[in-house]
Amino acid sequence: MKKIKHSILYSFGIAMMLTSASSCKKDFLEVSPKGKLIAQSTNDYETSLISLAVLNMDSDAQLALGDDVASLEPYFSGSTLRMQRLFKWEDVIYQRGEDNFEMRVTMKNIYLFNKVINEVMQSTGGTEAQKKMVLAQAKTGRAWTYFLLINYFGKPYNPATAATDPGFPIIEKADVTENNFTRASVQEVYDFILSDLNSALADLPAQITHRIRVSRSAGEGILGKVLLFMRRFDEALPHFDNAFTYMNNAAINVGLYDYNVTFAPGGSFLPIGFLGPNFPLSPSHEENILAKQNGTTWAFISNEVLTSPETYDLYAPGDLRLNCFSATAYPGGAFPPKLLRRTGPLNKQIGFTVPDLYLLRAEAKARENDLAGAKADVEFLRSKRMPTNVAVPPAIASDKNALIKFILDERIREFALQGYRWFDMRRLSVDPDFSNTIGTTHTVYNAQGAVSATYTLRPERLTLRFAQKVIDLNPKMENNP
Repeated sequence: MKKIKHSILYSFGIAMMLTSASSCKKDFLEVSPKGKLIAQSTNDYETSLISLAVLNMDSDAQLALGDDVASLEPYFSGSTLRMQRLFKWEDVIYQRGEDNFEMRVTMKNIYLFNKVINEVMQSTGGTEAQKKMVLAQAKTGRAWTYFLLINYFGKPYNPATAATDPGFPIIEKADVTENNFTRASVQEVYDFILSDLNSALADLPAQITHRIRVSRSAGEGILGKVLLFMRRFDEALPHFDNAFTYMNNAAINVGLYDYNVTFAPGGSFLPIGFLGPNFPLSPSHEENILAKQNGTTWAFISNEVLTSPETYDLYAPGDLRLNCFSATAYPGGAFPPKLLRRTGPLNKQIGFTVPDLYLLRAEAKARENDLAGAKADVEFLRSKRMPTNVAVPPAIASDKNALIKFILDERIREFALQGYRWFDMRRLSVDPDFSNTIGTTHTVYNAQGAVSATYTLRPERLTLRFAQKVIDLNPKMENNP
């Protein structure tokens, strides 16, 4: 395995920690010359885990990579070079000297989580139970972050090759002088994620009291999702069930919005303005079990990331999720048919959400031959997104693969232009039954709706490459092909 220097990995975010942490009431997240966190009390460590620093993510590459998107001229040619390269699935995304966007906030947060994990049990003023709870929350946060990173830089999880596929460095210390890291295998990273989650569950808060605070419902759901990505569907199911149990005992409102109500006259999501529907902010968004957000302008006020015609065709005419899209360019002008700009929510919810939980459990049930249970989950979600006469899916419950395909398509309908599809594409690419369901072309259209350019996805680009800056400063580190 190849070595990677600590200074480069942490340079993507550690220096920004000081300003990001200003959202906390106390400015204790400073790094002293010896690299020690100036936090002493257990409350200090706990507060550090519910700040804007762990809510706001900088990672949006997945929005431009999914097969649910298309683009349009002249907006495509006028977009950033990074966006164009991502959309074209090019090998090189970043200019020499640029950092990976995907590592800027994630590495900062791993540093923070490691500081808490390594120090909170020696903190002052807290009970043993409180310290264990904070430790568990930091471990779950680290696991979620590593799950994001391995799905950027490691190959899709394949049990036959995971032990030798290069993954991402496993960093457990928060020491600014450390520089002896190796790139762990995909299997080692997944084992690390599972270890963090399994060791954390018992000490996570049983109730959801704050959407930025990691709860047991979030921990169970994330663990189930990781196992599902590893195709361990039977093991994932109990964790999804547990996530629902703890969610239903929340101290705050957590559940699915009923679009039949929120988009009805006088509904809370109205009026629909140029920013889209009137969705709540992330800490108040009732569909967040664990709130993490991406504030990218793609699929918001930018016009270069649009629904593909194939994505548009997945929606029934009465599907109220279409209220989250616009056929009008920002700040004006019409798109060709079937090309829509996403307008809401303002911040993309990328943590762990209620609709994701429903659809993940539905898929796991279907994979394990509980077709009636799977159909019930997906129908319940759909009943909150459209009128009853539209919500009931086709009579496919007796056909396992057809039902799974319907659930996978429902994930596109629910999460279109929010980045979820890219991660589903990766895992499905190594699925013997559904590898043929992922799209491998991106299309740019002209103003008349005719094809202007087409780009083809190669298997190598199911993983991102490290920016050249990392390779230049770590000449012994092997990049992804």
